[in-house]
Amino acid sequence: MDFEKLYRAYYMKVYSYLMSIVKDSSAAEELTQNTFYKAMTGKAEFKNKSGEFTWLCAIAKNLAADEFRKNTESAELSDTVPSDIDFVQELDDKDQALKIHLILHDLPEPYKEVFQLRVFGELSFREIGQIFGKTENWARVTYYRARLKIQERMDVNE
Repeated sequence: MDFEKLYRAYYMKVYSYLMSIVKDSSAAEELTQNTFYKAMTGKAEFKNKSGEFTWLCAIAKNLAADEFRKNTESAELSDTVPSDIDFVQELDDKDQALKIHLILHDLPEPYKEVFQLRVFGELSFREIGQIFGKTENWARVTYYRARLKIQERMDVNE
C-alpha cells in the first residue's frame, strides 16, 4: 500500500472527521497523525473489507474514544453539528444554532453519531453503514430518523 498517496488523499478528510468529534484543532491534528501512524506501522490491518477512508475513520474513531477515556476531564467529545440540510441552514442565527446543538447533545445513539458522520464527517451512507457494520439503507434510515427527531424537538421547543 502506498502510504504517502494514502496520506495525501485522506489527511484533510480524516482531520475534518476528527474535528467533528473532538472540537479541538490540536487534538484533531494529533489524532490524525496517530491514525496514519497506526495505519502505516501495521498496528491496524487493512483487509479490503471496506474503503480506505472508512478504514482510516474507524481507526480515528477508536483513537478518539481511547483518548476520551484516558482524559475524561480534559477531552470532551462534542456533539454539535453544522449541516447542509434545510432546517440546519438556520445555524446563521446563534440562538437557533444553540437549540440545535442542545437537541443533538441529547439525541440517543446511533442517531447522534450517524447524523454527525453524515453532516460533519461528510461521509456517504455507504461509508457510514460500513463503519457500523450495517447496510447503506440502514444508514439512510437512521439519518432520516435522526433528522425527524431533531425537527420534532425543535417544533416542541418553539
